[in-house]
Amino acid sequence: MPLLCLLLGTPGQTFGKSRAVTYKCGIFKYGRKSRKSGRWLTPEIRFLCKEQGEFLRMKQRLLAVCLWWLWAYQAPAQTPYIDSLTQELKGSLADTSRAYSMMRLGIALETVDTALCSRTYNEGIQFASSKGLDYQAALLYFNRAYLYIARASYQEAEKTLDSALVFLGRSSHVNTLFKTASVYATLSEVKRHQGDYQQAVAWQNKAIELYIKLDKPASLLTAYINQASVFKDLNEFVKEEEYGRKALAIARSTGRRQDLFSAHFTIALALTMQNQYQKADDHIDSSRKYYDENYAHQAVISYHLVAGLIDMNLNRLASANEHFTKTGQIAEQAKDVFGNIQARLQLARVLTLQKKFREGEALLLAIQKERADLQMNHQVILLDYLARLYEEWGDAKKALPYYKKYKEVSDSMSSIQNKQYASNLEVQYQTAQKEATIQQLEADKKFQQLNIRQKNTLNYILIGGAVGLLVISLLTYRNYRHKQKLQQQRINELETEQQLTAAEAVLKGEEQERTRLAKDLHDGLGGMLSGIKYSLRTVKENLVMTPANALAFERSMDMLDSSIQEMRRVAHNMMPETLVKFGLDAALKDFCNDITQSNALQVTYQSIGMNGPDISQTTTITIYRIVQELINNAIKHAAARTSIVQISRTGDKVSLTVEDDGGGFDPAILQGTKGLGWSNIQNRVGYLKGNTDIRSEPGKGTSVLIEFETA
Repeated sequence: MPLLCLLLGTPGQTFGKSRAVTYKCGIFKYGRKSRKSGRWLTPEIRFLCKEQGEFLRMKQRLLAVCLWWLWAYQAPAQTPYIDSLTQELKGSLADTSRAYSMMRLGIALETVDTALCSRTYNEGIQFASSKGLDYQAALLYFNRAYLYIARASYQEAEKTLDSALVFLGRSSHVNTLFKTASVYATLSEVKRHQGDYQQAVAWQNKAIELYIKLDKPASLLTAYINQASVFKDLNEFVKEEEYGRKALAIARSTGRRQDLFSAHFTIALALTMQNQYQKADDHIDSSRKYYDENYAHQAVISYHLVAGLIDMNLNRLASANEHFTKTGQIAEQAKDVFGNIQARLQLARVLTLQKKFREGEALLLAIQKERADLQMNHQVILLDYLARLYEEWGDAKKALPYYKKYKEVSDSMSSIQNKQYASNLEVQYQTAQKEATIQQLEADKKFQQLNIRQKNTLNYILIGGAVGLLVISLLTYRNYRHKQKLQQQRINELETEQQLTAAEAVLKGEEQERTRLAKDLHDGLGGMLSGIKYSLRTVKENLVMTPANALAFERSMDMLDSSIQEMRRVAHNMMPETLVKFGLDAALKDFCNDITQSNALQVTYQSIGMNGPDISQTTTITIYRIVQELINNAIKHAAARTSIVQISRTGDKVSLTVEDDGGGFDPAILQGTKGLGWSNIQNRVGYLKGNTDIRSEPGKGTSVLIEFETA
């Protein structure tokens, strides 16, 4: 599931008062809602990125272009509104009205002049604080936090939101609790971008409690979906599903199409992350009922990617191909590089599963060539899919280097994540130190008590940090060992595949040589012997022989007949014509009848379900040779009188049983035996990738069960 690890956000989420689409790489915000009318006013675009490297630089360039375009397009429309607010503030206003007007002016300036916007918010906060307008001061702090979030200055944003909570704690306004919940939800998003997922969960839970208390279903649904996304970041996919289902319960009560779409999509994504594709299919199907192409393109792209992945894992390859093609078309129109690359990668995987190896290879190599700056998580998918393609194509030699490169990049990603976790611990430690220092300076009169408290706090932090680092080290080592085991297992599988390929080549060569020899014996030597017999018969008719010579001549002719029959029997055993012309069932039946008629062994043949699709010729010959070898063992070594050969087929699964009433033996002796007969049987069963079960005891006969699949 490499792609699903990238879809760490759900379309249609809200961030504070703004419309937004949240992804792992950040938050894409567009538009702001009027505080009075509830309508969407000033368009704006914010991309709050938390990834590093070329992907971040690409998004920053996109952000710069979008902001420039919005400024050029919106500035003329915004200017009258800004001028109107500026003139309004120059006049005489009530204190409450002035505070609200300063806040509206700050909101209007966010997409026009961020420096002036920041100054306006600061002046508004000073004014509201001086007049005792706690609720209005909290709103100004709350809105100023977005400026810091847009700059990815998350620590400053957190401090600003904390100040908003302080003023809300003093306020008696009717909307105080609702606004407090909004601050909690925003703090959760800030913590999520800082990588502190546990704290993000805690803040979102506080918001959820207030939304439930205030009976705000729309806000509660958004909070549930945001909480599901946080648990996705934590790889707790069961919890992600749990909150998605809570969101679905609310969406069913509101009946809004977009709510139902988002809730079902969230559950489908969570189930996909748990590899429960059949259940995920039910919810993506429900989401499809409320799908609208007019939704934000990020939402539409995410929907088609997840729907395609579900179809691909349920082997609905044609439908998966349609979804990934649609993803590529939408991404191309929206100039979405991320969606475009993902669509092409998944289309290549579909081609591989459809056995269109050359087309899949061409597409993957084209992506590798065109995108030299491919970000690391895309590299992992590309290398993994190339390794799988060559492995499934049967080219283990090409698959192995791509698989090794995939492991290197994957391990490198894990190392980067561990460094980020360690960095977060260091930031927490430094923050705690600063807070302890501030407390010491503010409480000089209680220096002795503060000193003791400080030492204890420092000890707790050091112990906690040490424990945290130890846990991270243990988890990293455990992950490393697990990956090593998986890598070795994969290498062993590839080596086994190579051995099986070699064994197949040997068996095919052997059967080709048997066929050639059988043909030469039957058509060459057999024809010559028959010609000699005919010539001798002709000579006899033209000669006058004594009775003694005539008797010797007839004996020679009998010996010649026996030689011809023996030659034909040998040729038939080397490559039975029945096997080639009429298939395995008829060939085994003839073989058992021939053995019975020779009085060497009484063989009973039974077949079940052998009238299905034809089995490949190599597999057919291999099964026939195994039966030959087992029956010959019963005759030569077991001194058996009767034997049963039973073969049954159910779908692709074949079971072969050969039993005899001979002397039996201890199966343990087979582990060290170097006999050619048993070695041939083992090699052929290994080629079929089958399992062998031998039941035998001295004096109690032998039963050999061989099971394998023909697909």
